[in-house]
Amino acid sequence: TRMSIFSKQPKPYDLSNLSILIVEDSLYIQGLMVQMLKIFGVGEIMACSNVNEAKDLLTAISASKRSRYLKAIDIVLLDWLMPGDTGDVLLQWLRKSPHDALRFLPVIVVSGYTTEYIAARARDLGAHETLVKPISGTGLASRICAVIEHPRPFIKAPGFFGPDRRRK
Repeated sequence: TRMSIFSKQPKPYDLSNLSILIVEDSLYIQGLMVQMLKIFGVGEIMACSNVNEAKDLLTAISASKRSRYLKAIDIVLLDWLMPGDTGDVLLQWLRKSPHDALRFLPVIVVSGYTTEYIAARARDLGAHETLVKPISGTGLASRICAVIEHPRPFIKAPGFFGPDRRRK
């Protein structure tokens, strides 16, 4: 039709330079997210099964100062409820880091138990976005695009450090 000829299709993102860390205890969900990210064309995908592994990896990457062997992480996909330390522990650790590359890291919280309380808690601890399990490709892509398209300034206030919680 005439309308479709003149309508502009959004240009797809080139995500080949993007590096994403998945922190998820379920190997099945980890694998699902890895496959989705590969389909999206994400360049580097790393996965950790718990908070301590993620802290170790992020510390090593931060210490390497973007060496050619370890690429900096651009986005973290963080499961909220895991055995041992939970997602809120890693989120607080990131926001209190002395390293800017970690402190300002975009975090998307992923949880099967995304109640209003968990969404508010994640936001109040400095998460950029939340995503409810079971995840879909559309949902995951929309959260990643939100982080890319709408970078929010970080706010430092008593009891809070993270992206501006106000939405337009």
